[in-house]
Amino acid sequence: MAQAGMCANNLNLKPGECLRVRGELAPDAKDFTLNLGKDGENLCLHFNPRFQQHGDVNTIVCNSRRAGAWEQEHRESAFPFQPGSVVEVCITFDKAEMTIKLPDGHTFKFPNRLNMETVDYLGAEGDIKIKCVSFE
Repeated sequence: MAQAGMCANNLNLKPGECLRVRGELAPDAKDFTLNLGKDGENLCLHFNPRFQQHGDVNTIVCNSRRAGAWEQEHRESAFPFQPGSVVEVCITFDKAEMTIKLPDGHTFKFPNRLNMETVDYLGAEGDIKIKCVSFE
């Protein structure tokens, strides 16, 4: 289990607003996770870039979690992350899907399976030190 990281509640992020997270990756980073949702048990987005973890190499794994149960994983092959670097990820959402913008400008979409209309919870863990969280 990854060490406990940062956790924020009561964000009240609305559809169309951008959540921008900037952080510094550890020089020996294996993976890091950003979780967005209602709480730790109900996540509309589990964003998990893996350098070398759980059998994945340089792969972004996304998932959702409903009442504590994980759903179907989605793998994204774009991987603009380097250990020891500063990265920025921007996430926007609407009732249908999450749009994730990676540090190199590449974007991809992940379905809003829980049909969340507000995001109240942000959790970050793993090999990232959060430097800045902003809402736009």
